Amino acid sequence: MTYAFTYDVPINTEIYARIRAGIGPERPTGLIAHLAYGIENGLRYVEVWQSKDDWEAFEHDRLHPVVHPMLQEMLGFVPPEPPRATLDIIDAWTADHSLTP
Repeated sequence: MTYAFTYDVPINTEIYARIRAGIGPERPTGLIAHLAYGIENGLRYVEVWQSKDDWEAFEHDRLHPVVHPMLQEMLGFVPPEPPRATLDIIDAWTADHSLTP
């Protein structure tokens, strides 16, 4: 089942670029869409994945190994995950995916 959510992070585009570079160019298994855009206090992410398991594997295996050391360096600790708002996706149409039958 598709898993989609949004959350806000208090970072700037330079930190985001460091995270993306650390994750690398290989497309994560199960990723349908990832959007990051500026908001008043940082960035907002919108994520659409084939399944929650795909997201959790990416988060554990690729995202946290990059982000946690950066947070430890910048803040001296790793804060809790930001709250996520789950999205009830009706359709996701990208160059590679369409969820509608």
